[in-house]
Amino acid sequence: MHAIAHGVDLVEVSRIVELRADHPERFLTRCFTPGEREYCLKQKRVDEHLAARFAAKEAVLKALGLGLRGGILWTDVEINRDPEGAPKVLLHGRAAELASEQRIEAWLVSLTHTSTHALASVIGLGTIG
Repeated sequence: MHAIAHGVDLVEVSRIVELRADHPERFLTRCFTPGEREYCLKQKRVDEHLAARFAAKEAVLKALGLGLRGGILWTDVEINRDPEGAPKVLLHGRAAELASEQRIEAWLVSLTHTSTHALASVIGLGTIG
């Protein structure tokens, strides 16, 4: 497999804190899948985990080349965990269609966060030609 696309994003944790304070339920249900909410809301540092997943979603959208347009929803990009606990990208809806059109078959994802910032980097892998 070859690297076909790359995306990176940095999120200030304070932005997530503000969004949760201003629109608690709406923000969570609009931007995160039930599985993402379940995982993050159980964590000791909820906002840092939400920020890392939000950054990963943005990074995937950048890698797909459209951002949040063309019918893509925030919940079309899901950041889950594999059995060992490593983050993994799952795509649904329009995001999955775009990845298929670009021949992206798998994703590498790396997340990191501090008390103030969350960073995500994703690489879409697939066949060329």
